Amino acid sequence: MKVKPFGETGWLIEPADCRPSGLAAAIRQLGRSDIEDVVASYETVAVFGPIAEDAIQKVLADAILNGEVSGEHKLIQVPVCYELGLDWPQLAGESSREDWIAAHLSLAYDCFAVGFQPGFAYLGYLPDEIAQTTRLSSPRTAVPVGSVAIAGRQTAVYPSASPGGWNLIGRTPLTLVDVDDDFFPIAAGDRVQFYRIDDAEFARLEGVRL
Repeated sequence: MKVKPFGETGWLIEPADCRPSGLAAAIRQLGRSDIEDVVASYETVAVFGPIAEDAIQKVLADAILNGEVSGEHKLIQVPVCYELGLDWPQLAGESSREDWIAAHLSLAYDCFAVGFQPGFAYLGYLPDEIAQTTRLSSPRTAVPVGSVAIAGRQTAVYPSASPGGWNLIGRTPLTLVDVDDDFFPIAAGDRVQFYRIDDAEFARLEGVRL
């Protein structure tokens, strides 16, 4: 693994043979008092706290020896009503829309990171046939809550209404975030599988927590 200083009290680690989320979980499980926070992202893990260089090497050795670093986390299923997607006219015609939807449904996506807004999970990677979309040239000032979107090689769900520039292909009726109640069910390392619902099911599930 590559290890280098990260800020005043942190270390940035590039795992060699394991998923970042798995390594991060194993480090957390050590329960060391000098580890204040552990954050996994696409290819790295950041460890924060007053940890000396020799100590971080021991942290990594102990994590690999004692922890589960495969990164096998929970699978989360999210319903999507694709009929509510706002950007289908620009993305796919009537004849190819079902192919796009089938492609989007064909994989379970890794959550690489959470950011941009509370609970916004960056999920990837999209199948090649729908991975060529670019962000909107002019972002929307307001994206409806629950919008399922794609851009580049990634997909995501907007957990709250906000500006945004991704292509909207559907909506989920579920509540994915409650900041006041500290409800953030999707974390880095989890996997997300979408499944299709119709308008009636959307209405029935609207507002239900994930």
